[in-house]
Amino acid sequence: MSGNDGRRPYVLLSVAVSVDGYLDDASPDRLLLSNPVDFDRVDAVRADSDAILVGAQTLRSDNPRLLVTDADRRARRIAAGKPEYPVKVTVSASGDLDPALRVWHHGGDKLVYTTDVGAIRLGDRLSGLAEVVSLGAAIDFGALLDDLGRRGVTRLMVEGGGRIHTAFLSADLADELLLAVAPILVGDPAAPRFLHPAAYPGGSARRMELADLTRVGDIALLRYLPKAHNTVGDA
Repeated sequence: MSGNDGRRPYVLLSVAVSVDGYLDDASPDRLLLSNPVDFDRVDAVRADSDAILVGAQTLRSDNPRLLVTDADRRARRIAAGKPEYPVKVTVSASGDLDPALRVWHHGGDKLVYTTDVGAIRLGDRLSGLAEVVSLGAAIDFGALLDDLGRRGVTRLMVEGGGRIHTAFLSADLADELLLAVAPILVGDPAAPRFLHPAAYPGGSARRMELADLTRVGDIALLRYLPKAHNTVGDA
C-alpha cells in the first residue's frame, strides 16, 4: 500500500439501526436490518475503503468475513493498484479472539489492535493469520489511526459495534456517519444499542451537519458529518 505521510485516515462510520436505535435483537440469530439494495451499497463502501474496522464483540456475535463480494468492484480495486480486499482491522482490549473465526481465513491482510495485556493473552494464537499490534495499557483510538496512517490507510470504514462507534464519536475522530434506518422496532433492553452513554464533544448543544438523505428501498440513509457542526441557536 502506498504511503500516507503519516496522516490519519478519513474515518467513515457505517451502521444500520432499527427505528428505536438497536443494532440487533437479543435472539441467537443475527437480525438483518438492511435490505438487498442496502447490502450492495455497503459492499460498494467497502470497496472504496482501504481498511474495514470492527470490534471483537462484532466478530464473536456475527462471525463476518468482511469481504467485498462483488467481483467487478474487486477487479476495479486491482486495476487501480490496490489490494483485492481492504485490510481487516479488529480491536480487542482483552485479546479474547478465536483463531477459528471466519475473518482470519478469507481475503485481505488482517491487523489486530490490542493492549499489552491482550497481546500477552493472544500469544501466538493468530500467528500466520493476523499482525497483532499493542497500543499499550489501553486502547487509544487516536494512536490506532496514527498507525493506520503510517501504513498507508487513507480511508477507514468502521462497521461497529456500538462501543466502537461510541469510542470514535466521543473522541471526535469520525469524519462521516452513514446511518441506515430500517423500518423495524426491537424494543428489547437486552439487545445491543447503536451508541452508549458517553461524554460526546459539545453534548446536546452540538448539531451534526446532515449532508445527504437517500431512500434505499424501505430504508432511510442519513449521511452526517460529525465534525461540521453548529451549536444550538447558531444562525
